[in-house]
Amino acid sequence: VVTIVTILALAAAPNLSTWLDNIRIRNASNAIQEGLQVARAEAIKRNQNITFWLVSSNAANQLDDACALSNTSGSWVVSVSDPTSHCASAPSTVSAPRLVASRSIGDSGAQVVVKAVQSDGATGATSVTFNGFGRVSNSTPIGRIDITGQDSGISYRNLRIAISPVGQIRVCDPSVSSSTDPRKC
Repeated sequence: VVTIVTILALAAAPNLSTWLDNIRIRNASNAIQEGLQVARAEAIKRNQNITFWLVSSNAANQLDDACALSNTSGSWVVSVSDPTSHCASAPSTVSAPRLVASRSIGDSGAQVVVKAVQSDGATGATSVTFNGFGRVSNSTPIGRIDITGQDSGISYRNLRIAISPVGQIRVCDPSVSSSTDPRKC
């Protein structure tokens, strides 16, 4: 019985690891999508430009004031102005960078690869600004954010967050090819 259980456990271990990585990819995409929705909703609520920024941090599971803009990080800040070196600031409507919300990639997004690009699909981007109508208003905004697993030899369930010029935020699956499947990018 012990031998059979051991054999079954060894056979399931690689699948379990991939399953956990897929959960991390889903969690990271949900966290980033949440930040984008917060930025858009605040822009509409305040009737002013609000920006979603991707930032990197030296701290492992929290944002610190040594943060910098990064198109390859899953940590984010929603603010009125550039949050560089102010990511750990408390939310405020008067003190720069007039931070609305922030989130570190933390454990939920560990071991995932994040890459944000403009709508051309090649040029890196670190921010997207929404105006009072919820539309994208900056000249070089994030057009999509790809969230993938770390190992190229494993078939993960990678996800993409697409941001349209009219402000629509949508999570899709880049591996889906059927034009009738709503998960298609």
